[in-house]
Amino acid sequence: MPVEQQLLDDLKRAMKARDELTTGVLRMLKSQLMNEKTKKGGRKELTEETVVQVFATYAKQLRDAKEQFENGGRTDLADQHARELEIVERYLPAQADEDEIREVIGQVVEDLAAEGPEHMGRVMGAVMLELQGRVDGKVVSAMVRERLQQG
Repeated sequence: MPVEQQLLDDLKRAMKARDELTTGVLRMLKSQLMNEKTKKGGRKELTEETVVQVFATYAKQLRDAKEQFENGGRTDLADQHARELEIVERYLPAQADEDEIREVIGQVVEDLAAEGPEHMGRVMGAVMLELQGRVDGKVVSAMVRERLQQG
């Protein structure tokens, strides 16, 4: 079943169950999809890839907000964002583990013959393309920097 259809079905279930948190998050995801559709110029269907990308962007916004609330001492709001993030992550592909990321980084560094920090941008671009939607850019950036400094 397409992710967008799954979202709509889950939204109906959450509304019937009167689950306010889930309903709110799913409505926000639906709204994000509608915004993306209008950006594309009408009611065209979005590809699965685009849908996942929209969800990943929203998940990143939630992660950033959660981090800001934690740094500001607002654990109540950080906890709420963590719960919202759990709901959004149901619709995202499984995240790549560290070993898989390191393997991809190693392969890209080898393919591009990258040595040193000056190749950071090229390596990051290739790794993010390979692991699209399955990793956090901050994590990859730290791992690529570490690998390029090792030589």
